[in-house]
Amino acid sequence: MTAVAADRLRDDPDFRRYWLARALSVTGSMVTAIVLPVLVYRLSGSTVLTAVVTALESAPYLVAGLFAGALADRWNRRRVMVTADTVNAVLVGSVPVAHLLGVLTVAQVLVVAFTVQAVYTFFDGANFGALPVLVGRARVAQANSAVWTASSLIELFVPPLTGLLLAAVDPASLLALDALSFAASAFAVRGIVRALSETRDGRPPLRVKVVLRDIGDGISYLVHHAGVRTMTIVGGVQSFTGGGFMSLIVVWCDRVLDIGTSGLRFGLVWGTWGIGGLIAAVSLPRLLKRMSPAAITLYALPMSALLGVLTPLAPHWIVAALALLIWGSAYVMVVVNAISYRQQVTPEHLLGRVNTAGRMLSWGVGATLGAVLGGVLGTAYGPRTGMMLMGLCGFAGVVVAWTSPLRRIAAGHAAEVA
Repeated sequence: MTAVAADRLRDDPDFRRYWLARALSVTGSMVTAIVLPVLVYRLSGSTVLTAVVTALESAPYLVAGLFAGALADRWNRRRVMVTADTVNAVLVGSVPVAHLLGVLTVAQVLVVAFTVQAVYTFFDGANFGALPVLVGRARVAQANSAVWTASSLIELFVPPLTGLLLAAVDPASLLALDALSFAASAFAVRGIVRALSETRDGRPPLRVKVVLRDIGDGISYLVHHAGVRTMTIVGGVQSFTGGGFMSLIVVWCDRVLDIGTSGLRFGLVWGTWGIGGLIAAVSLPRLLKRMSPAAITLYALPMSALLGVLTPLAPHWIVAALALLIWGSAYVMVVVNAISYRQQVTPEHLLGRVNTAGRMLSWGVGATLGAVLGGVLGTAYGPRTGMMLMGLCGFAGVVVAWTSPLRRIAAGHAAEVA
């Protein structure tokens, strides 16, 4: 427990273990993000049920997000992360086992999708607080960039490979990869030597009233900090738009782009989003040397909103892939920038609460409602029109950002630099 962080992140063995855990987990989760909607779509043929899968990825934050953040700020973060990964390995592994036994149902898939994400909220709450403690606040953006770069590379290569595998392997069987990734992630996190939490001495005993008060403290900080508050609202609009789009992407690929739900073309369309994410992750640390987080949000949002409307209009799968590449870059830039900003400005003892509250409001509320509405609109008007209508909502985020304190914060930073 006396290990010291290296000057460079890549020379820090504890950060390498953390990075490996995130990369393994993202690899498995990316496979699942593609496979679960395909599995439900093949089992049911329903646009609505396929959209529900996307909603269930974010809905647990509405139920458990605030409590997960408050408890993660009290408990040992390493232990929380290892336990969550282990439980999810068992839950995801139950799907290929049920398929092997011939008893798999749509209901089980939906229950597993919800429960896995509910457990993951505890991992997320601990993870948000663990990273700044592990690397120091000055290196949070750099560390997030390293993690998101790996995630984007994974999103680049995994979808095409998954698309090819779906042509030969049943989607339920592919979920075994995610189960193994959770187990490997737990092993990597367990190997981190340095503490992921500061001392918790002097805190009152764990009671319902105390937990509710802790949650209130986190929400109060989020609401009263102008930058965190605005980026959370903007993130909610982003997630609402993205949730609606992703809830229809499988149906869009099948019925509009006519590339089916497996194969190389399907994987490439999905994977180009990862290239955009890679561009965003690599660019963010460099941009932060020239611009404030507020300015980055102000300028990336309009591009994201515009591409959210134009992408569904793509007449061919190649055009769709290129549009997703550009949109992914702007969209991920806003997301990673907001997360890094929250982690940098939030006091250590509030990190889990503030970040899970922000994620609950943006991801939990935004993506869940967006996925549900996207499914309804896609069923009523078709996937392309449904996606366009959801994309138009992205301009609400632009209006919010440009009429918010972010403009004053950005101008103040520019004046300081000058």
